[in-house]
Amino acid sequence: MNKNNILVVEDETRIARFIQLELEHEGYVVTLEHNGRTGLDQAIKGNYDLIILDVMLPSLNGMEVLRRLRQVSDVPVIMLTAKGDIMDKVMGLDCGADDYLVKPFAIEELLARIRKTLKCKAVAFTKQDILQAGKLCLDTSKYTVTYDGETADLTKTEFDLLKYLLLNKKIVLTRDTIMENVWGYEFGGDTNVVDVYIRYLRSKLDEKFNTKLIHTVRGVGYQLRNEE
Repeated sequence: MNKNNILVVEDETRIARFIQLELEHEGYVVTLEHNGRTGLDQAIKGNYDLIILDVMLPSLNGMEVLRRLRQVSDVPVIMLTAKGDIMDKVMGLDCGADDYLVKPFAIEELLARIRKTLKCKAVAFTKQDILQAGKLCLDTSKYTVTYDGETADLTKTEFDLLKYLLLNKKIVLTRDTIMENVWGYEFGGDTNVVDVYIRYLRSKLDEKFNTKLIHTVRGVGYQLRNEE
Protein backbone atom coordinates (compact mmCIF):
# COMPACT_ATOMS: atom_id res chain seq x y z
CA MET A 1 0.00 0.00 0.00
CA ASN A 2 1.09 3.59 -0.72
CA LYS A 3 1.89 5.76 2.28
CA ASN A 4 2.60 8.97 0.37
CA ASN A 5 1.06 12.14 1.81
CA ILE A 6 -0.88 14.17 -0.74
CA LEU A 7 -2.39 17.64 -0.32
CA VAL A 8 -5.40 18.42 -2.51
CA VAL A 9 -6.23 22.12 -2.89
CA GLU A 10 -9.59 22.28 -4.69
CA ASP A 11 -12.49 24.67 -3.98
CA GLU A 12 -15.20 22.46 -5.49
CA THR A 13 -15.98 20.28 -2.48
CA ARG A 14 -17.62 17.53 -4.53
CA ILE A 15 -14.56 17.14 -6.77
CA ALA A 16 -12.19 17.41 -3.80
CA ARG A 17 -14.06 14.72 -1.89
CA PHE A 18 -14.16 12.46 -4.95
CA ILE A 19 -10.38 12.78 -5.42
CA GLN A 20 -9.83 12.16 -1.71
CA LEU A 21 -11.87 8.96 -1.68
CA GLU A 22 -10.18 7.60 -4.80
CA LEU A 23 -6.69 8.37 -3.52
CA GLU A 24 -7.40 6.93 -0.09
CA HIS A 25 -8.71 3.80 -1.80
CA GLU A 26 -5.27 3.55 -3.45
CA GLY A 27 -3.59 3.87 -0.04
CA TYR A 28 -2.53 7.53 -0.13
CA VAL A 29 -2.88 9.78 2.93
CA VAL A 30 -4.90 12.81 1.82
CA THR A 31 -5.40 16.31 3.25
CA LEU A 32 -7.98 18.69 1.76
CA GLU A 33 -7.92 22.48 1.54
CA HIS A 34 -10.51 24.60 -0.28
CA ASN A 35 -8.92 28.01 -0.82
CA GLY A 36 -5.56 29.34 -1.96
CA ARG A 37 -4.35 30.95 1.26
CA THR A 38 -5.03 28.01 3.56
CA GLY A 39 -3.72 25.69 0.84
CA LEU A 40 -0.45 27.60 0.65
CA ASP A 41 -0.08 27.63 4.44
CA GLN A 42 -0.71 23.90 4.60
CA ALA A 43 1.70 23.21 1.71
CA ILE A 44 4.50 25.13 3.42
CA LYS A 45 4.09 23.77 6.94
CA GLY A 46 3.09 20.22 6.02
CA ASN A 47 5.31 17.35 4.93
CA TYR A 48 3.77 16.34 1.61
CA ASP A 49 5.08 14.08 -1.12
CA LEU A 50 2.85 15.67 -3.77
CA ILE A 51 0.30 18.48 -4.13
CA ILE A 52 -2.73 18.51 -6.42
CA LEU A 53 -3.50 22.19 -7.00
CA ASP A 54 -6.52 23.72 -8.73
CA VAL A 55 -5.93 26.93 -10.68
CA MET A 56 -9.23 28.71 -9.97
CA LEU A 57 -9.20 29.14 -6.19
CA PRO A 58 -10.71 31.74 -3.86
CA SER A 59 -8.46 34.04 -1.77
CA LEU A 60 -5.36 33.22 -3.85
CA ASN A 61 -5.35 31.64 -7.31
CA GLY A 62 -3.39 28.47 -7.98
CA MET A 63 -0.73 30.16 -10.10
CA GLU A 64 0.12 32.55 -7.26
CA VAL A 65 0.06 29.71 -4.73
CA LEU A 66 2.54 27.81 -6.89
CA ARG A 67 4.75 30.84 -7.43
CA ARG A 68 5.02 31.48 -3.70
CA LEU A 69 5.44 27.80 -2.89
CA ARG A 70 8.35 27.47 -5.29
CA GLN A 71 10.25 30.11 -3.34
CA VAL A 72 10.54 27.71 -0.41
CA SER A 73 9.79 24.20 -1.66
CA ASP A 74 10.30 21.89 -4.63
CA VAL A 75 7.50 19.48 -3.66
CA PRO A 76 5.96 17.99 -6.84
CA VAL A 77 2.77 19.75 -7.99
CA ILE A 78 0.09 18.57 -10.42
CA MET A 79 -2.19 21.41 -11.48
CA LEU A 80 -5.88 21.03 -12.26
CA THR A 81 -7.91 23.48 -14.31
CA ALA A 82 -11.15 23.79 -16.20
CA LYS A 83 -9.30 25.77 -18.82
CA GLY A 84 -7.82 24.01 -21.81
CA ASP A 85 -6.02 26.97 -23.30
CA ILE A 86 -2.39 26.22 -24.14
CA MET A 87 -1.19 29.44 -22.48
CA ASP A 88 -2.62 28.32 -19.13
CA LYS A 89 -0.63 25.13 -19.40
CA VAL A 90 2.52 27.02 -20.34
CA MET A 91 2.06 29.45 -17.46
CA GLY A 92 1.56 26.62 -14.97
CA LEU A 93 4.63 24.75 -16.14
CA ASP A 94 6.70 27.93 -16.19
CA CYS A 95 5.65 28.64 -12.61
CA GLY A 96 7.06 25.28 -11.58
CA ALA A 97 4.27 22.73 -11.98
CA ASP A 98 5.44 19.17 -12.61
CA ASP A 99 2.32 18.19 -14.56
CA TYR A 100 -1.00 19.63 -15.74
CA LEU A 101 -4.45 18.03 -16.04
CA VAL A 102 -7.55 19.63 -17.60
CA LYS A 103 -11.01 19.05 -16.14
CA PRO A 104 -12.97 16.93 -16.65
CA PHE A 105 -10.48 14.10 -16.33
CA ALA A 106 -10.63 10.37 -15.75
CA ILE A 107 -9.49 9.39 -12.27
CA GLU A 108 -7.33 6.67 -13.84
CA GLU A 109 -5.36 9.35 -15.67
CA LEU A 110 -4.84 11.35 -12.49
CA LEU A 111 -3.66 8.23 -10.66
CA ALA A 112 -1.24 7.43 -13.47
CA ARG A 113 0.18 10.97 -13.40
CA ILE A 114 0.56 10.79 -9.62
CA ARG A 115 2.48 7.52 -9.89
CA LYS A 116 4.71 8.95 -12.62
CA THR A 117 5.41 12.17 -10.71
CA LEU A 118 6.22 10.35 -7.47
CA LYS A 119 8.51 7.97 -9.35
CA CYS A 120 10.39 10.91 -10.91
CA LYS A 121 10.70 12.49 -7.46
CA ALA A 122 12.12 9.28 -6.00
CA VAL A 123 14.72 9.04 -8.77
CA ALA A 124 15.66 12.72 -8.34
CA PHE A 125 16.05 12.35 -4.58
CA THR A 126 18.24 9.31 -5.02
CA LYS A 127 20.55 11.29 -7.27
CA GLN A 128 20.47 14.62 -5.45
CA ASP A 129 20.08 13.88 -1.72
CA ILE A 130 23.81 13.65 -1.02
CA LEU A 131 26.25 16.12 -2.58
CA GLN A 132 29.95 15.60 -1.88
CA ALA A 133 33.40 17.03 -2.49
CA GLY A 134 36.06 15.00 -0.76
CA LYS A 135 35.25 14.96 2.97
CA LEU A 136 32.56 17.62 2.54
CA CYS A 137 29.02 16.22 2.53
CA LEU A 138 25.75 18.11 2.08
CA ASP A 139 22.49 16.22 2.68
CA THR A 140 19.54 18.02 1.09
CA SER A 141 16.93 15.77 2.71
CA LYS A 142 18.26 16.31 6.25
CA TYR A 143 19.46 19.86 5.59
CA THR A 144 22.87 19.12 7.11
CA VAL A 145 26.48 19.81 6.16
CA THR A 146 29.42 17.85 7.54
CA TYR A 147 33.16 17.73 6.93
CA ASP A 148 34.85 14.45 7.80
CA GLY A 149 31.84 13.67 9.98
CA GLU A 150 31.92 16.97 11.89
CA THR A 151 28.90 19.24 11.54
CA ALA A 152 29.12 22.71 10.02
CA ASP A 153 26.35 25.09 11.12
CA LEU A 154 25.14 27.11 8.13
CA THR A 155 22.33 29.59 7.66
CA LYS A 156 19.72 28.86 4.98
CA THR A 157 21.39 31.23 2.49
CA GLU A 158 24.82 29.75 3.19
CA PHE A 159 23.36 26.26 2.73
CA ASP A 160 21.70 27.23 -0.57
CA LEU A 161 24.93 28.81 -1.82
CA LEU A 162 26.99 25.76 -0.91
CA LYS A 163 24.43 23.48 -2.53
CA TYR A 164 24.63 25.45 -5.78
CA LEU A 165 28.44 25.34 -5.72
CA LEU A 166 28.36 21.57 -5.14
CA LEU A 167 25.83 21.01 -7.92
CA ASN A 168 28.29 22.80 -10.21
CA LYS A 169 31.45 21.31 -8.71
CA LYS A 170 34.62 22.13 -10.69
CA ILE A 171 32.70 24.64 -12.84
CA VAL A 172 33.78 28.29 -12.69
CA LEU A 173 30.68 30.35 -11.81
CA THR A 174 30.39 34.09 -12.31
CA ARG A 175 29.00 36.27 -9.54
CA ASP A 176 25.99 37.13 -11.71
CA THR A 177 25.23 33.45 -12.29
CA ILE A 178 25.48 32.68 -8.58
CA MET A 179 23.27 35.65 -7.72
CA GLU A 180 20.56 34.67 -10.19
CA ASN A 181 20.45 31.02 -9.11
CA VAL A 182 20.83 31.38 -5.34
CA TRP A 183 19.09 34.69 -4.65
CA GLY A 184 16.67 34.35 -7.55
CA TYR A 185 17.08 37.71 -9.23
CA GLU A 186 19.55 39.87 -11.11
CA PHE A 187 21.38 42.24 -8.82
CA GLY A 188 22.04 45.03 -11.30
CA GLY A 189 25.79 44.50 -11.49
CA ASP A 190 26.56 44.94 -7.76
CA THR A 191 27.27 41.39 -6.62
CA ASN A 192 29.13 42.22 -3.43
CA VAL A 193 26.61 40.10 -1.51
CA VAL A 194 28.04 37.00 -3.23
CA ASP A 195 31.54 37.89 -2.03
CA VAL A 196 30.23 38.42 1.50
CA TYR A 197 28.58 35.00 1.63
CA ILE A 198 31.59 33.32 0.08
CA ARG A 199 33.62 34.75 2.98
CA TYR A 200 31.07 33.35 5.42
CA LEU A 201 31.36 29.89 3.84
CA ARG A 202 35.15 30.00 3.84
CA SER A 203 35.11 30.92 7.52
CA LYS A 204 32.81 28.01 8.38
CA LEU A 205 34.43 25.45 6.06
CA ASP A 206 37.89 26.25 4.70
CA GLU A 207 39.20 27.97 7.82
CA LYS A 208 37.42 25.81 10.38
CA PHE A 209 38.53 22.52 8.81
CA ASN A 210 41.87 23.74 7.45
CA THR A 211 41.03 22.83 3.88
CA LYS A 212 40.71 24.58 0.51
CA LEU A 213 37.37 24.02 -1.20
CA ILE A 214 36.20 27.40 -2.51
CA HIS A 215 38.56 28.95 -5.03
CA THR A 216 38.56 32.46 -6.48
CA VAL A 217 39.04 32.72 -10.23
CA ARG A 218 40.26 36.27 -10.69
CA GLY A 219 38.14 38.41 -12.93
CA VAL A 220 35.48 35.70 -13.26
CA GLY A 221 34.01 34.33 -10.04
CA TYR A 222 34.27 31.22 -7.89
CA GLN A 223 34.77 27.50 -8.19
CA LEU A 224 34.30 24.68 -5.69
CA ARG A 225 36.76 21.83 -6.09
CA ASN A 226 38.44 19.33 -3.83
CA GLU A 227 42.24 19.33 -3.91
CA GLU A 228 42.83 16.54 -1.42
